Amino acid sequence: MPVTPPVPGPAGFAAALAAGPLVLDGGLSNQLAAAGHDLSDGLWSARLLADAPEALVAAHRAYFAAGAQVAITASYQASFEGFARRGVGRAEAGRLLARGVELARAAAAEESAGDRPRWVAASVGPYGAVPADGSEYRGRYGLSQDELEAFHRPRLEALVAAGPDVLALETVPDADEARALLRAVRGLGVPAWLSYSVVGGRTRAGQPLAEAFALAAEADEVVAVGVNCCTPQDADRAVALAARVTGKPVVVYPNSGESWDAGAREWRGEPTFRATGAAGGRGRVARWLADGARLMGGCCRVGPDGIAALAAELAAELAAERAPERAAERAHGRP
Repeated sequence: MPVTPPVPGPAGFAAALAAGPLVLDGGLSNQLAAAGHDLSDGLWSARLLADAPEALVAAHRAYFAAGAQVAITASYQASFEGFARRGVGRAEAGRLLARGVELARAAAAEESAGDRPRWVAASVGPYGAVPADGSEYRGRYGLSQDELEAFHRPRLEALVAAGPDVLALETVPDADEARALLRAVRGLGVPAWLSYSVVGGRTRAGQPLAEAFALAAEADEVVAVGVNCCTPQDADRAVALAARVTGKPVVVYPNSGESWDAGAREWRGEPTFRATGAAGGRGRVARWLADGARLMGGCCRVGPDGIAALAAELAAELAAERAPERAAERAHGRP
């Protein structure tokens, strides 16, 4: 009997996540930069919410076409305070935050593929992304949890009003900010994932990852916990830990493995993000899947080609898992 696919919306996303793993998109900024857009502004990709919304639709579509099932909006660095510095009033800033969700939804509709729903995750970056001074990779802003909650709650409310399927509380460098975010999402009626930016076994602010992950274990709003915007190797080590500590599905989307030289303002080194193993051996996606990952994608410098490889590897892994069941069904005369 055919199964009705989940429909867009928070309940549908939770059902889809429970049914099996989903592929996230890759780095929005590098896709936009590759298309010739200048992202040097303090608002980063969020500038294009006002200046070039069609570019964001095109970038989202590129990732959907590559096999992504979830688009993360261009609101990572967007805030009422950031827009105010550009002379944008509060009402218009709220509309721009909502526009990020609307543009991702439009791309999802344009790239829909039959019974494969597309999902929209509203990006909620850390407080440190707003001053654009690198503090997003340090944490320890000198703000109280109450102050951080007061900063995040209005932008969360603006994003939720636009109807995303899930909130992406992402690139969080500090367990203290995670506590504030977990308080801020209460009662909003939309599920969220919480992903930290990490180095080794610690948050960027230096807290042990096990303690940071544990904060989300009892948060009903949080449907997945994990890491993003870190090296693939650090991501590998974090997946099993997040699953063990929280008992929740894991979200994982690392960078390419290259390193950012802030002085020269350029990426250096070679990418180490590989979905597959050497010579057809057991690959990264297979290990993530076995360790509890259910939302998988890429962050900075992982483009559509990387997501296409990840999606193909995941499809192959899932097909291999189902092969014995399919063989048994055929043996019993079922198609």
